[in-house]
Amino acid sequence: MSERIFIGVAWPYANGPLHLGQIAGAYLPPDVFARYHRTKGNEVLMVSGSDQHGTPITIKAEQEGKTPSEIAARYHRQFLDSWQKFGISFDLFTTTGTANHAEVSQDIFLTLLDRGYTYKATVSQPFCPHCQRFLPDRYIEGTCPYCHSPGARGDQCEACGKPLSPAELIDPHCRICGTTPVFMDSEHFFLKLSAFSDQLMSWVKQQTHWRPNVLNLTLRYLKEGLKDRAITRDIGWGIPVPLDGYENKRLYVWFEAVIGYLSATKEWAKSSGDEEKWRSFWQGAVKSYYFIGKDNIPFHTLIWPAMLMGYDSLNLPYDIPANEFLTIEGRKLSTSHNWAVWLPDYLSRYDPDPLRYLLSIN
Repeated sequence: MSERIFIGVAWPYANGPLHLGQIAGAYLPPDVFARYHRTKGNEVLMVSGSDQHGTPITIKAEQEGKTPSEIAARYHRQFLDSWQKFGISFDLFTTTGTANHAEVSQDIFLTLLDRGYTYKATVSQPFCPHCQRFLPDRYIEGTCPYCHSPGARGDQCEACGKPLSPAELIDPHCRICGTTPVFMDSEHFFLKLSAFSDQLMSWVKQQTHWRPNVLNLTLRYLKEGLKDRAITRDIGWGIPVPLDGYENKRLYVWFEAVIGYLSATKEWAKSSGDEEKWRSFWQGAVKSYYFIGKDNIPFHTLIWPAMLMGYDSLNLPYDIPANEFLTIEGRKLSTSHNWAVWLPDYLSRYDPDPLRYLLSIN
């Protein structure tokens, strides 16, 4: 008997070319997996898209004197070209810049608000006196308070993977000008993640088929205690908060990007001519797999499931096969740090199959 398989693939920031670390960690594995299940006769839907709203895009735009939309459009076109040449068989590769994605994201935001799973709170946010603006996530860097790695961001430490807030950073500074920020009050909406602790713990303990690194890291976060997280930010680029009085705030990218799995499925359904077809991959007998790098584990094993629990009526992930990082000289490949072997460069000179084979056997 055939199965129905949903495959959600990590959304790459549209701030630079794809590199081999991304391919090895998050894009080749789901393609192999999807091709296997299609060959078996299973019904498969594999979706992803360009993440256009992350601050890496606005930073890149400022560096080049372009608009964020110009940067996002350039790299989205390049992504599509890379998928075609490398043979990644998405059923849909879209963007977070569509009206459909904004509509689905705002619906989830308002539903969680209506059900009491979000709340408003005034928080102290970093403000750069030189740049004269609040500093969202990647505009601020400092030393990680947990592993003491330099260059930790205001949202996460790349070295140890720990989610962070800007106030936790040691010796924080503005990434653009290097100025030490001052902290000023700003009102934001928070996801009441702590309210889902017991429900998440009960669910996670049942996922004995998860990879040990995914399961153990998730259980560690749960045992340490979940913290509520801001889901809005002070920035002009992104999906507007759909409430009067919050015109200058946007939905936080980590909140709306994971919603892309659902919005992409709805976009695919509309393009197929059956707007309700998305339900067959989000409700009932379907297994949902999310292919990501290990730095995205808590967002897919805790935050996205909590959002789905709060929204209700949609399937939780079946598996989150996160992969380890590909490295060069012991360092993780990184677009923002310009440390990578770039896929378009490889494809301009070599055939894709030897690389697909090499990365698969490793």
